[in-house]
Amino acid sequence: MPRFAKDQAAADPNGFALVDGQRELNWLEVDDALNRSANLLLDLDRQGALGPDHRIAVFAENAAETALAHLGGLLAGASSVPVNFHLTADEAAYILTDSGSRVLFVGPETLERGVEAARQAGVDTIIAWDCPPTDGVTPWSEWLAGGSTDDPPDDVVPRPNLLYTSGTTGRPKGTELPPTMFAGGTNMVEHLEALAQGGFSGFGTHLVVGPMYHTGPLSGMRLLCAGVPSVILAKFDAEQTLAMIDKYKTETTVMVPTHFVRMLALPDEVKAKYDVSSMKLMAHTGAKCPVDVKAAMIEWFGPVFRDAYGASEVGTVCAISSEEWLEHKGSVGRSIPPFTALVLDEEMNEVPANTEGQLFFRDATGRGIIYPNDPAKTAASNPEPGLFTLGEIGYLDEDGYVFITDRFSDMIVSGGVNIYPAEAEQLLIDHPGVADVGCIGVPHPEMGESLVGLVQATDPDNPPDVAELSAWLRERLSHYKCPREYHVVTDLMRNTMGKINKRALRDAWLAGTIEEITVDPVGDSA
Repeated sequence: MPRFAKDQAAADPNGFALVDGQRELNWLEVDDALNRSANLLLDLDRQGALGPDHRIAVFAENAAETALAHLGGLLAGASSVPVNFHLTADEAAYILTDSGSRVLFVGPETLERGVEAARQAGVDTIIAWDCPPTDGVTPWSEWLAGGSTDDPPDDVVPRPNLLYTSGTTGRPKGTELPPTMFAGGTNMVEHLEALAQGGFSGFGTHLVVGPMYHTGPLSGMRLLCAGVPSVILAKFDAEQTLAMIDKYKTETTVMVPTHFVRMLALPDEVKAKYDVSSMKLMAHTGAKCPVDVKAAMIEWFGPVFRDAYGASEVGTVCAISSEEWLEHKGSVGRSIPPFTALVLDEEMNEVPANTEGQLFFRDATGRGIIYPNDPAKTAASNPEPGLFTLGEIGYLDEDGYVFITDRFSDMIVSGGVNIYPAEAEQLLIDHPGVADVGCIGVPHPEMGESLVGLVQATDPDNPPDVAELSAWLRERLSHYKCPREYHVVTDLMRNTMGKINKRALRDAWLAGTIEEITVDPVGDSA
C-alpha cells in the first residue's frame, strides 16, 4: 500500500490500526488486506469487470471489513458506493443498477438482501464476511487469499465515492463526493498526501460512531490510509462510545446531535467512569444542534467541537468552532470557500442582515449540486449555475454567521438522516384502507424531528388499524423512512389545486386543530 499505512506497517507492524469491537487488526494485517483487496479489484478492472464507471458497492453494517472494502476500492482507483444497510433488497437493487456497480460486498446482516439485490441488478461478484456458505457468494477470507500482497501502483487515479440521497419524489439520486470532501490528486500518492493534510491532520486515533454509508463516518475512515488508527463502533451506544474514547484515547470523531442527546442522558455516575480528555476535535453534522445540547457538550468535553453544516451533494458549506459558537450561540457558522451564504426573498432578491428568508449558497467554482445520472434534477437544484439551496430558511447576522430557523422543503432530518416524506406517501396511498395521506416532520426530543403519518380513511366508519398500517409499510420501505406515528384524520387541508402545504399542515397538527378519528399512535419507534 502506498506510503503512510505502509510506513506504519514497517515502523510498528504490531501496533493497533483498526478495531471494530470484535477484532483488532495491526498495521501489518491492514496493509496486507488492503494490498490484496486493491490488487484483486485492479485485476477485475483490467478485465473490464468493474464496468465503464469502475464502481463497486458496499452494502454492509459497520465492521473492519466494511472499511477495508471501501479503502481497497479507493487504492484500486474504483468508485465505491456505500449502500444504506437498512434498505430492502428492491431498494438496494435500484442503487446497484443505477450506479453501474459490478462488485458487491456484504456482511452478515445484509447477506440475504444483498444476494437478492445482486440477482435483480445482474451483479455476479459478491463477497461476504462472517456469513454461512452461500451459493454465488465468495467468503472475504477466501477472496483475499487470491490477491497479491505487492503494493498497488502509485499512478492509480483516485475516484470519488458515489453517494445516494433520498429523493423528494421517486427513487434516490446518486451524487459524487464533492471536491471539497475528496482529497483529489492526479495519482494515489498525491491523493494520500492531500488526505493526510485534511481536516483531521495532526491528530491521533479516529473514532467512528455513525454508519459508514453516511458521508462523515465514511470520509473519516479514509484516514486509515494516511496512517491514522481507527476505532469503529458496530452501532452507536452512548456508554460504549465513552468506553472506547477512554480505552483507545481517541482524538477525533464525527457525530450528529442525536448522539449528543443520548450521551448527555447517561447518569452522572456513568459519565464519571470514563476519561474523555483525549478528545481534541469532535465534528458534528447532519442537523442543527439545539443550543442547550451543544452548550452542555462543551461544558463536558471542552471547546473541541466543530459544526460542519452541509450536505452529501456539496460537502461542508458552513463551519464554526466552539469558541465562535459561544459568541454566536445557535449559529451553524460562516460560509467557507468556495461557498458564500446568501439569504433571498421569494423574488430571489438578497435581504438585509438579521432578516429571515430562503438560505442559498453560491459556489465560486460554478459546480453547485450535481446528480450524474439525473440532469433534470441537477438543473432544478441550481436556479442558476453554482447557486443552490439545502431547503432551509434562516438569516445572516451582521458578522455573516448563518442561523437556521425552519425548512421550506418537505425533507425532515431525523437523527442526522435526511428523510423525504414522499417516499412513504407514495406507498401508503396504495393501501386499500387509505384514501389520502400526508407525512410531516414534528419536533422530537432525541431525534430532532420525527415523521408522522396523517391518513384519511377510505371508509371513515372503518378506519385502517394503524399497527397493521405500520407493518404493511415496513414490508415495502426501509424502517428509518417510515413514520414513527400514524393518525387517522378527517382532513389534510388540500388546497383548490389539490396540493398540501406541509408547513401549514404541520402547524395545524401541532396546534391540535385537525380532527382525529383514532388516537392510537402505533408506528415505527426503531
